[in-house]
Amino acid sequence: MEALVCRKVGDPTLPDEISPISVSDSHPIPSLNSPTAVRVRVRATSLNYANYLQILGKYQEKPPHPFIPGSDYSGIVESVGPSVSMFKIGDTVCSVANLGSFAQYIVVDETELFRVPDGCDLVAAAALPVAFGTSHVALIHRAQLTSAQVLLVLGAAGGVGISAVQIGKVCGATVIAVARGTEKVQILKSLGVDHVVDTSNKNVTESIKNFLKAKKLKGVDVLYDPVGGKLTKETMKLLNWGAQILVIGFASGEVPVIPANIALVKNWTVHGLYWGSHRMHRPGVLEDSVKEPLSWLSRGLIKIHISHSYNLSEARLAFSAIKDRKAIGKVMITFDDHKTARSKL
Repeated sequence: MEALVCRKVGDPTLPDEISPISVSDSHPIPSLNSPTAVRVRVRATSLNYANYLQILGKYQEKPPHPFIPGSDYSGIVESVGPSVSMFKIGDTVCSVANLGSFAQYIVVDETELFRVPDGCDLVAAAALPVAFGTSHVALIHRAQLTSAQVLLVLGAAGGVGISAVQIGKVCGATVIAVARGTEKVQILKSLGVDHVVDTSNKNVTESIKNFLKAKKLKGVDVLYDPVGGKLTKETMKLLNWGAQILVIGFASGEVPVIPANIALVKNWTVHGLYWGSHRMHRPGVLEDSVKEPLSWLSRGLIKIHISHSYNLSEARLAFSAIKDRKAIGKVMITFDDHKTARSKL
């Protein structure tokens, strides 16, 4: 089978001759390893910022080399173990793998799979678990966002950002989004965001203050932050008493300082959110965070915005789209003979 193999630490956007990644055309197809194992023929797999960091050697989980990167994926059940009761050959499924999804086949236990509802596009289903799962746990389980609140989403045109603004609208909240560039702003407006700030030509805090004043709103109740850095520091000035800060990531490369003295005085709650660890510590929460968005997708309540799609041999371009922040929504790697239109970098 085809598989993307990472053989050393390095930048996956480098030319092939010095790249840490390469495509193997003859990697062994994984065998069923337990009575409840399922082999899935992968239709598509997401490329997340965490995958880029992991290959760079800068992610919290550092697997030994060589390894096949893993992420959220979808596919069709190709083979099942003798004790599998939840799925049959031909079922459409999606899931998340720490390792192994950047390949034509993957083997997992049946308990790790989610059934993709009828009518849902498989490539869209592959783009859903990590982004929408992260935002679902953050906004539904942790912040318990309500229709009476104001949600501010930084980095709103990225994979998790787009999922956060949509969940915010499903909850009925007033949603403010921050992104950079006209194209990103237009997409966010098309998703029903109440106010979008383009950082390339507007002062973020001033623009948000003017919007809040016009709507007779006191401030921001929930800050969703996958960016960090200077933008976090600026937007904390907009937070209400009793506000909640959701720490999702640090795409800016700078970990922000949240002053404990101000958090004390203003009664802020700071939530760290590492979605993947819920599989071990809160498996029911993780399961709910994928199943409910899949239901929303099947009912048309949310949309999956796929910015770039590549085949496995074009992985370097896919990682470049992530590194250079050219993606609006998700970057995907697709398999099979179906041809998917690809955006130009």
